[in-house]
Amino acid sequence: MVLTDGGEPLGAAAPAARWTVEQVLALAPDDASRKGGNKLGAPGSWSDTGADGAGAVWGLCKGSGSKPYRTVVDTTGPAYRCSCPSRKFPCKHALGLLLLRAADDAAVPAGAPPDWAEEWLGGRRVRAEAKARPAGGGGAAGGPADPAAARRRAEKRAERIGGGARELEQRLTDLLRGGLAAADQAGYGLWEETAARMVDAQAPGLAGRVRELGAVASSGPGWPVRLLEECALLHLLDAAWLGIDRLPQPLAATVRTRVGLPASAEGPPVRDRWLVLAQYDTPEGKIVTRRIWLYGEESGRTALLLSFGAAGRSPGQALPVGVRIDAELTPHPGSGQLRAELGERFGVPEPAGAPPPGVSVAEAISAYGRALGDDPWLDSWPVTLRDVIPVPGADGWQLVDARGREALPVTAAALSRPALWKLVAVSGGGPLTVFGECGHRGFDPLAAWPAAPAPAGAGPVASPPVGPAGAETVPLV
Repeated sequence: MVLTDGGEPLGAAAPAARWTVEQVLALAPDDASRKGGNKLGAPGSWSDTGADGAGAVWGLCKGSGSKPYRTVVDTTGPAYRCSCPSRKFPCKHALGLLLLRAADDAAVPAGAPPDWAEEWLGGRRVRAEAKARPAGGGGAAGGPADPAAARRRAEKRAERIGGGARELEQRLTDLLRGGLAAADQAGYGLWEETAARMVDAQAPGLAGRVRELGAVASSGPGWPVRLLEECALLHLLDAAWLGIDRLPQPLAATVRTRVGLPASAEGPPVRDRWLVLAQYDTPEGKIVTRRIWLYGEESGRTALLLSFGAAGRSPGQALPVGVRIDAELTPHPGSGQLRAELGERFGVPEPAGAPPPGVSVAEAISAYGRALGDDPWLDSWPVTLRDVIPVPGADGWQLVDARGREALPVTAAALSRPALWKLVAVSGGGPLTVFGECGHRGFDPLAAWPAAPAPAGAGPVASPPVGPAGAETVPLV
């Protein structure tokens, strides 16, 4: 059975980088796969292993049956094939093989792939070449969809969303008329029923925000104020949709995305050397959303890749945190234009260089404020903080600048993750470069780079350099 994320192999002029243990574990779709991969990352589980300079890694893994599982990984995708019955991307055998290579390069010697691995790798090369060729002719199979029919479908859906927005406005009015302090007495069923009506109106974005309202009631001290704030933002989104024809094009694109309309990437692609900063999954109902943050070394642009997995299956797209890829990204429309689609890649992933240039705490807050001007429904904005130290406080952990003048609280979500202690351990009481999402709930750290060691005999320095070229990225999710 083929397990692949749909990426295609690329020609390489230099050998592919060998991934670290942290980078491999960042690919795991869940904790069970991560634990299973760790158990299989030992030489005793494998035979006939090998790797070539183009990014392919293969091996035979002992299983419960008489025949070993055939596992091959194309790290340029990455993409995976394993004869095991798992439906995960990657399976524990692929993770174990990559962990084996990360821990001991000699355990996976260089060589030519066996026939069973070459067959799959060759098929990927053929598909990549076919995809690269320009499409010719027309016909029903390859021709464009009927634009008139597509326009009618879009108009019909817009009418449904408009009806849902008007109904939601009436429900918000009834809620305010009855008083927010009594909103917790109705129970969650009322919110879920309202969210279901928004789903019927084909506005999943509105449905998600309604469900968030249901979670605010009785959520702790001050919840009526938080509920009022969220109701105001939802009213603003309703009003924006009902008056979308009068909005500037970038803001109108943002509103369409916020209510749940799909948007295609458009505009000229941006080619750069992109540093993979972070990757994490978020369950959203029956769908798992994977977010991958990238930073362009030449453009200075931060980009977000999104992919989705159905219930029980992890999203297909995966990139190891801490590597650098030479690739083209095509941005999506919208005010922030953070989301992008990964296009053609050139060469194989390489070890990352220096982290993104950081900003101060005050500059990070200002960046989030400017982004809110373009997208009022924005929960957070990606920033890289420089020279900050994790410090415990009375109300939780904070990231304090090295001079002790400014601080950002760490979000409650980050406080519940074991990765917070990894951040503290990497810091050792010294300053760090930290990438994360800065928003009204605080700062959610996603990756860190340790400070550069001071030169021997240099004596004490007020602020040691942070994030040197070649510093290893430490993922925190």
